[in-house]
Amino acid sequence: MKQRDVAATTERGALLGGHPGTIEPLGQPDGHPGQPDGRPDTLGTPGHTGGPSGHPGGHSAGIGAVGSVRPEGYVFSRAPMLVYWETTLSCGLTCRHCRAEAMPERAPDELTTEEGLRLLDAITGFGRPYPHVVFTGGDPLRRSDLETLVEAATARGIGASLAPAATPELTPERLRALKAAGIQTMSLSLDGSTAERHDAFRGVPGTFEATLRAAEWTHEIGLPLQVNTLVTDETLPDLPAIHELMTRIGIIRWSLFFLISVGRGTALREIDPGQSEKLNHWLYDLSKTSPFAIKTTEATHYRRVAIRRMAAEGMDEAAIAATSVGRGFGVRDGNGIMFVANNGFVFPSGFLPLPTGNVRTDDIVALYREHPVFTSLRNAAAFKGRCGRCEHARICGGSRARAFARTGDALESDPLCPFVPPVDGGARN
Repeated sequence: MKQRDVAATTERGALLGGHPGTIEPLGQPDGHPGQPDGRPDTLGTPGHTGGPSGHPGGHSAGIGAVGSVRPEGYVFSRAPMLVYWETTLSCGLTCRHCRAEAMPERAPDELTTEEGLRLLDAITGFGRPYPHVVFTGGDPLRRSDLETLVEAATARGIGASLAPAATPELTPERLRALKAAGIQTMSLSLDGSTAERHDAFRGVPGTFEATLRAAEWTHEIGLPLQVNTLVTDETLPDLPAIHELMTRIGIIRWSLFFLISVGRGTALREIDPGQSEKLNHWLYDLSKTSPFAIKTTEATHYRRVAIRRMAAEGMDEAAIAATSVGRGFGVRDGNGIMFVANNGFVFPSGFLPLPTGNVRTDDIVALYREHPVFTSLRNAAAFKGRCGRCEHARICGGSRARAFARTGDALESDPLCPFVPPVDGGARN
């Protein structure tokens, strides 16, 4: 699956997702109170609903909880758990790591309101339980029809989450309107423990304080909040201080996104495999006392660390599978995850620029279930190198996006994972 010259096959903006906001399940995991689950992004615990009438937004109980879509043998073949919809490339920030290289103005070829409604109709074609839709960007608040789209998702029984940018367009009034429309949870990004550090990443002074104010507004209206933090060699030393800050602002989940070198992020440096391994062990230890859940994004090899640590603590396979890390087994780029770009192009994730079709002309259900890109990514037996020999391949699967970014082949090994399985496939520490 080598496609180095993807840019030649897609229009600008279809290649890469914009805002790195990702949403994870609400609720505390079983076992350790804040245990990272390594899952790339959902909301709600399987089988759990909150709010007075069935979910956190207080809307119809007919809307399935996030995580309702479950795999068979770690394979999400029927439907993705999550559909990320990059509603626009437009954004008021100039983040150093932006996947989409977002721009101030909206692109002329974005999906229109009517096309967005047709997309939501198409998502119901997966059948119940439906995937959960994450409205992301760019900055989805740049779309004046966002409330209309969220209301339409809610009316169809599709759960919805929001990943906005911290700009003047993020106001208490807008948040209340979006919650009333059906938004169940929201994510914000903090990439530094101080204004100096965070604003340097976001490119706009005052973003740090704006983010903290927005966090307060989510508490005031009862909207659960996840905070996302970028992991690079630059942010790594600041992570303990960021965690301390998180304990003071009342979040339900801290998601650490391990950089993929795409978009503007190619100018930043990823941490190395040794640092990644140490960080994953630190996160596992931290999870035991953290007041909120912790997760990793594009670092599915955390699952290997967690499995081995839990097994060493005496947990059996059934107990491990019941934890939040266990409930996320198998989820990765293209397996349980689907990304729709602002102009309708469909990808396995926002960080894996392998186009499979366009919702304007193709059936999104058929693309997910039948396109060779998706089917190959769900087939762990097709993985190459160390990932292909690894005993954890079906559970972890590695970051297909990072493998592609480094090698041009999405089925190659994840270069951030230092684990070297034996040639015969047997277990080895």
